[in-house]
Amino acid sequence: MRSRYRWFVVAIFFCFMLLHQADKLLIGPLTTPIMDEFGINEAQMGAVSTGALIIGTIFYPLWGYLYDRFARAKLLAIASFIWGATTWISSRARTFGFFVGSRASTGIDDSSYPGLYSLISDYFGPELRGKVYGLLQVAMPMGYLLGLILATVVGQALGWRNLFFITGGIGILLAFVIWFGVKEAPRGQAEPELRDLEQIGVYRFHWREALQLFRKRSLVLLFIQGFFGVVPWNVLTYWAFRYLETERGYDTGQATVVMGLVVLVLAAGYFVGGSLGDMAFKRTRRGRVYVSTFGILMGAIFLFLAVRVPMDNPTLFMILLGITALFMPFASPNGAATVHDMVAPEMRSTALAVQYFIEQGGAALAPLAAGLIAVRSSLQTAILATCIGTWLLCALFYSFIARSLPQDMEHLRQLMRARGEAALQGQPADD
Repeated sequence: MRSRYRWFVVAIFFCFMLLHQADKLLIGPLTTPIMDEFGINEAQMGAVSTGALIIGTIFYPLWGYLYDRFARAKLLAIASFIWGATTWISSRARTFGFFVGSRASTGIDDSSYPGLYSLISDYFGPELRGKVYGLLQVAMPMGYLLGLILATVVGQALGWRNLFFITGGIGILLAFVIWFGVKEAPRGQAEPELRDLEQIGVYRFHWREALQLFRKRSLVLLFIQGFFGVVPWNVLTYWAFRYLETERGYDTGQATVVMGLVVLVLAAGYFVGGSLGDMAFKRTRRGRVYVSTFGILMGAIFLFLAVRVPMDNPTLFMILLGITALFMPFASPNGAATVHDMVAPEMRSTALAVQYFIEQGGAALAPLAAGLIAVRSSLQTAILATCIGTWLLCALFYSFIARSLPQDMEHLRQLMRARGEAALQGQPADD
């Protein structure tokens, strides 16, 4: 029963991530009708997305702390309610200033995922986490496609305000589903040293221990790697469509088909990468790092080969681009699982929130850096320089992470063994 229930929780969280991502990304394909209604220019419209990104970045540390201090399931329900309520408010905005403020407030819930992964880590042990995280992360590219469909079909039929009203309502509905349907799991119950115990101690977040996270060499290197690791994602997300149109001669329809197919392959890559990471992890503690490194190196190789394909061979270009998309996500589920492989259960939301906070810096700088290179050269050069350059840098960081990771992981295993022995002896925990 417990095994079936945990997959029920995964299904709820998959729906949450899928629909939340769709709502979050609706703003892109709805840009033109929104600009027309408010009579604004591109710079003003850019402020709408920037505001949400800034708010989301600021709230990462706060969400991480709250998740490690309080019930994660209830907080996720609150995050879903905030998503729905802020989207509803933005759908009713009658002035551009109010619209900017209300859309910026939608960023509050955009940084709520660390608690979701932390809660899932207490339902699934280390040997399955990569696969489960990969499955959940499939929802993100699929959310992009769903958002595109909703914007072009429902948005055109009902208008952007009514579409936001619908997606906001879905967020509020999911809030009730999570509040009443998802149970809080004891922190650490899925760890190998604790999973067979009837009762385990309750351990709470402490700032003193939280600061010790920055003494874990592997974790700090993983944080730094994350700053560079998100650069290719954001460069390709922002510039790939224009590259297809301006430098490869695709019309809008052809570019849309290509990007749609790439997103589908990309979605599969999350699950494949997470599954391979779990398999490698069972053989060696460095397994997830090896799979992540393999993925980014293969992504770099096939992206280079793809953009070098002559214009008169679109089939080969599509094949190589698809292979690139398959390898690109390998590091994502394995990165989250690696954080949880060396961080105590009551600190995991904070650790992942710090990683995502740092990644936002790389995400913000990536489109600008590529744009500056493109002005002086070409988009092809910009994409190759930023993506391949940062992927190679990430591979270097992973080589250092692999050296120190077993030691940092062993510290966690020792801690879990000590907690297991304390539980068997009936010794009190933090409570």
